[in-house]
Amino acid sequence: MYNHLKKNYDFQKVYKNGRSLANKYLVMYVSNNGSNENRLGISVSKKVGNSVIRHRITRLIREAYRLNSSKFESGYDIVIIARVTAKGKSYDDICSALIHLGRIHNLIVRE
Repeated sequence: MYNHLKKNYDFQKVYKNGRSLANKYLVMYVSNNGSNENRLGISVSKKVGNSVIRHRITRLIREAYRLNSSKFESGYDIVIIARVTAKGKSYDDICSALIHLGRIHNLIVRE
């Protein structure tokens, strides 16, 4: 299970103290939060598209994380930023991009 990052200062703290890596569709900032659960924040800029497109991408990212949250290590604040190239992509594309970023951040638990 996870909580959401909602306040601007929470996002700013992750941007300032976290490390970031990116791939074709997403950018992921990760910062240690000192608790035993993850907090997820999602940001989709107006550059990506209108509100319908932005909310669709947000829902895809949230669902991809929800279904794969057991694979992620606990104790991190994670901010995911959608790039313009994420516009119009399928759930599978977004999900594989999220897992890829989790792997290169070493957040994916080895089975």
